[in-house]
Amino acid sequence: MTELDAELASKLQVDVPHAARMWNYWMGGKDNFQADRVAGDAVAGVYPEIAVMARQSRRFLIRVVRHLVAEAGIRQFIDVGTGLPTMQNTHEVAQEIAPETRVLYVDNDPMVLVHARALLVGSASNGPIAYVESDYHDPDRILAEAAQTLDFQQPIAVMFMGVMGYEPDLDVVRSIVGRMMDRAASGSYLVLWDGTDTSTSVVQGAAKLADSGGVPYVLRSPEQLAACFEGLAMVAPGMAPITLWRPDDPDAERIDAYGAVARKP
Repeated sequence: MTELDAELASKLQVDVPHAARMWNYWMGGKDNFQADRVAGDAVAGVYPEIAVMARQSRRFLIRVVRHLVAEAGIRQFIDVGTGLPTMQNTHEVAQEIAPETRVLYVDNDPMVLVHARALLVGSASNGPIAYVESDYHDPDRILAEAAQTLDFQQPIAVMFMGVMGYEPDLDVVRSIVGRMMDRAASGSYLVLWDGTDTSTSVVQGAAKLADSGGVPYVLRSPEQLAACFEGLAMVAPGMAPITLWRPDDPDAERIDAYGAVARKP
């Protein structure tokens, strides 16, 4: 472990449930601690579908990235709230189709950053992969760091994948998204999904998360999430359960997580 990794690791709060580690646990990963598993099991006890949501969120990401690279011609991504790597991360999916694709990952969790350097390493012949330690509440810093890796004269896909529920104020969410997209060139895309208040059990699961010591997660309606895309042109099928956004499985069922992809005119 490098000196920097040791410094980051010293910031870990292993006795406090953390969102990225809990999500890793629900996805079947190993980068989590006892506190994360206890809180994760408490949520799953009242909302068993949380593990399905976690796995389906990654499948949504894979389908979206493939669409943006193969069909929309996108070659640059900002992945905000990266989380802990498990399978087929953004750069892996994109560079399998277009090796020159550039990806900037953003997260503020020290464990994520330690793992990022070890596991998210690109080939020297591929487009650059960069990492920024930042919170999405500081879009100006993210954009400044991104400018060192990405070309803002060309389209960029900005992705907020299941992270905006940690901000309780929808107006703040819309402001963050707006500031990021204002800087992006015409032809850029916004990708956003979050958990939704579309069943009693998922609402109970969110309450259990807060009771278990995890950071509270605000569930919103699909209509509220759609408000984040104001001024952008939705890609079909528009705002939809993430399982039903251009699904690979014709028998896919809707879940309490909605998302959309939209293009900046």
